[in-house]
Amino acid sequence: MTYEKMICNLDPKILFRGISLAAAALMTVALSFCQTAIAQTNPMGDSPGRPETEPQEELIGFSLLEQRLLQQGLIDVRLIDPSIVVDLKYAKADNFMGTDIYGDYTRAYLRPEAAWKLVRANEILQERHPNLRILVGDALRPRSVQRKMWQLVAGTPMQPYVANPKWGSMHNYGAAVDVTLYDVETEERLDMGTPLDHFGPLAQPKLEDRFLKEGKLSRDQVENRRILRSAMKGAGWHPLNIEWWHFNAFSKDYIRRNYSIIE
Repeated sequence: MTYEKMICNLDPKILFRGISLAAAALMTVALSFCQTAIAQTNPMGDSPGRPETEPQEELIGFSLLEQRLLQQGLIDVRLIDPSIVVDLKYAKADNFMGTDIYGDYTRAYLRPEAAWKLVRANEILQERHPNLRILVGDALRPRSVQRKMWQLVAGTPMQPYVANPKWGSMHNYGAAVDVTLYDVETEERLDMGTPLDHFGPLAQPKLEDRFLKEGKLSRDQVENRRILRSAMKGAGWHPLNIEWWHFNAFSKDYIRRNYSIIE
């Protein structure tokens, strides 16, 4: 299925909700995609002379990996809510591994159900704090990338913080996100007390009250984390008690039962 077909096949209620979020800009994009799909589709609904599993050359600007993700039904979250900010942590060297492992994979993709939960979290956040937006630091992480991460951290103190690709991370299912808060007025991230991938006690929500009393976290930093958690939990996301930035769209058991790992 092409990207254009994916848009045209969306449930009308979902499409109209997305249009309300993206306003005229998204409507223009959706209509353009639909028109292109109609022009390129034969009466049987298939692209002429090309199997649906083959990456589509028409998707200019999308890597081959991204094309495969789109064909598997994954959604680029900014397509349905352009106000969500995306800055993938592992698409640059400024991360705990010190290297860019994503390359030209720079968009945030999720399973449709997870994508709409993220949209709802962003709505809740803006209702309470009009100047704030969800910033996505990581979303779907294909297992091929997970293997690269595992190779980099194997045998190091960071190994416990990276899921073994044999079993997979919730990110590998397209049902988890690493997020923080972005202020559109100052054009800066809010201070959460640690970077988004700081693996240590200071990043653990379960220890926030202790670190607040000890002066290692400020009241503003803890409050910013609580604002994020409140919006995400309000949309049905499940937080972790060891990473303030990580949220699963559903329980781990549900994710493993209902989704497959994206390779």
